[in-house]
This record gives sequence, structure tokens and C-alpha cells, in this order.
Amino acid sequence: MLKDIFDLSGRVAVITGGAGLLGVKHAETIAELGGIPVLVDIAGAAAIARAAEISGQFGRPALGIGCDITFDKEVAGLRDRLMDQFGRIDILINNAANNPKMEDRSDTSFCRLESFPVDLWNEDIAVGLTGAFLCSRHLGAAMAARGKGAILNIASDLAVIAPDQRLYREPGRAENEQPVKPVSYSVVKAGLVGLTRYLATYWPDRVRANALAPGGVYAGQPHAFLDRISALIPMGRMAQRDEYKGAIAFMVSDASSYMNGAILSIDGGRTCW
Repeated sequence: MLKDIFDLSGRVAVITGGAGLLGVKHAETIAELGGIPVLVDIAGAAAIARAAEISGQFGRPALGIGCDITFDKEVAGLRDRLMDQFGRIDILINNAANNPKMEDRSDTSFCRLESFPVDLWNEDIAVGLTGAFLCSRHLGAAMAARGKGAILNIASDLAVIAPDQRLYREPGRAENEQPVKPVSYSVVKAGLVGLTRYLATYWPDRVRANALAPGGVYAGQPHAFLDRISALIPMGRMAQRDEYKGAIAFMVSDASSYMNGAILSIDGGRTCW
């Protein structure tokens, strides 16, 4: 029956960046469908707290773990801990990413291509891309050994289109001081699409790999920014933080059992224009 193919009862799902805005929502989705969400975050205390909240809300076991996914040994240790505790890993959602908010900084000139710090580039690549690679390598191999699993990479509409830098412009600033979306974000998200396609053909008979390309999520951004970005979206608004839960449920469950190597755009129609 249709409801059965969405059932995740007993399945262990690892969500990186699990204490973040959308990471928590991905974990809630797993719990609602009967699975066991494992919230992995460098902010271990926050991951543990969010897991406890989810467990209390849905009456399901949930686990929070502190882990720096940019280190190979830590990810290997994460795999071993989960295999020891549960004996299985079924789902990996590569969600962790750095995403600095331009409105939170008084000096925005750092984000321009000409002056973007190499150390920030390296940090962004390490978290968003190297971390996804390491988790896919260790946790994906554990799934392949069991004979079944699903990897979901959280990309972005900016993996499909270029950032519209007009969104970030501020009146009165010189051209070389105008804020922009940093180059590293687009590169990381496009890289996740490439990683998805690679993984989809690496263990194709055992582990499916797909990517979700979401649009921006409303989180109290300044009104000027909201007006600008809403004009670029046919539906005229950003997403609410719950509006990707249906896509997550579909893409990690047996409902998408013949879906592999796909990039699913859910962005209010923004990439249509």
C-alpha cells in the first residue's frame, strides 16, 4: 500500500548539520515516519538537545552526536559507533554547510571574489563538500555492505543557477564594497550535484544517491531582501521551513525506489525563469 512505501520503521538515518534550521526538520521527518534520526553536528550539545526534543515530540528514539565531519577519523568513528549501537545505517542526509548571512556582517567586502579569504574558502569546502565525501565514503560503504541504503545530498537552487547578486546590493556602497553571495557556496552546492551522480553509479545495485535542490527558506530576513527575492520566484515567496519535509520523506524512503542520480528542484519555480 502507498503508506507502506513511506514507512521508515527501524531505519537509522544520519543527518549532518542536524542541529541547524533545516537539519532539525529533516530529522523530524525521519521520526514522523518511524525511523531513528541521528543528528550529527559540530555543535554537539545543540545536536543532543534537538534530538531530545524530537524524541519527546514524536515518541521515537533520536540521537544527537557531536562530530567534526571534516576529519576522516571522526567520521569513521561515527560509523563504528552507529554500527555498534544499531547494527545498521540506512540513510545519510548530507545537509551540513557553511552559509554566512550577509545581513549579519557590517563589513561585507570580504565576500567579494577579489577579496574572499582563502581560509574561508577552505572552511566552506571542507564542511560542505569534503564532509559530504567522507560521510558518503564511510556511511555509504556500511550501507553497501548491508545491501541497501539511500544517500540524499542537500544542494541548492544555486547548484542549478548563478546567484543573482542584485539581491544583496546596498545603496551608497562603492561597487567594490557591494555585498555578494560568496563563491564558495555555489561551488559547494554544484559539487554536491557532481558527488550525487558519482555515487549513483558507484553502488547502483545497493545504494541510491539523489540530491535535493531547495530554494531559500524564510528566516526573518530583512524586508528589502524579501521583496527582491520574492520578485524572482513565480510563487512570490520564499519557502517555509516545513515545506521540504514531503520531499525528504519521498527521497529517502522506498517511495523513490527507482530514483537514482536525480536532482529534484523545489524552489517555488525560481529556476524556471
